Amino acid sequence: MTEPRVELEHEFSLDIDYDPSRWLELPPRWDTEEWQDIDVWARSCAELFWRAYGRDPGESGISFLAGVLRRFAEAFAPEPFDTRVVLRMWEPTSMPLQLFTMVKPAQGDREETLRFLVGAEDPDAVEPPVVEPFRTELLGEGLRAFRYLRQDDAPEVIAALRYAWRDEEVGADVVLWTATDDTAQIIRASQDIEELAHKVSVAVWDLEPEDEASPDVQS
Repeated sequence: MTEPRVELEHEFSLDIDYDPSRWLELPPRWDTEEWQDIDVWARSCAELFWRAYGRDPGESGISFLAGVLRRFAEAFAPEPFDTRVVLRMWEPTSMPLQLFTMVKPAQGDREETLRFLVGAEDPDAVEPPVVEPFRTELLGEGLRAFRYLRQDDAPEVIAALRYAWRDEEVGADVVLWTATDDTAQIIRASQDIEELAHKVSVAVWDLEPEDEASPDVQS
């Protein structure tokens, strides 16, 4: 789908009311104002997570988890202001699952755009994606799609789960997605992802220079 240029009247950001005992957010790339560097962030989060887990990490537990978190941050930490990334965390020795959320100005036909955002007609899908309506109180009626696909002729099959909404009140399209070659991981996280989808909303920053207020959550 070719997307026309849009003159923005607002800047959008996302509000996600996630449970910090299950989800860990990746800082924007790289947020040196809050963290000295990526290693300090990864080490600090690993220590806190092991402490909350309540078991002895042993000699290598903290270092192992810090290394995992560093690799995820290097691969997935967001750069644009309109994207946020959280990791579904389980045991400290298990691989997290990355979950992306993005907001952008709404444009084009609503149904066509939402189907595009969830990959409803993805030509790389191994079989037709399963697409169904999904409604939340904060974002209204949207779509959810699950599909299997192959990329770049790789032998592994990727499982992909996507949600998309159009917030008509503020004029924004929102998409939430994850993808992995570990299908069992998506199945394990599916209920938590669905719960998180109900807690995503759009915040709007007024671009008027005299307005110094914090963003208001509009939906």
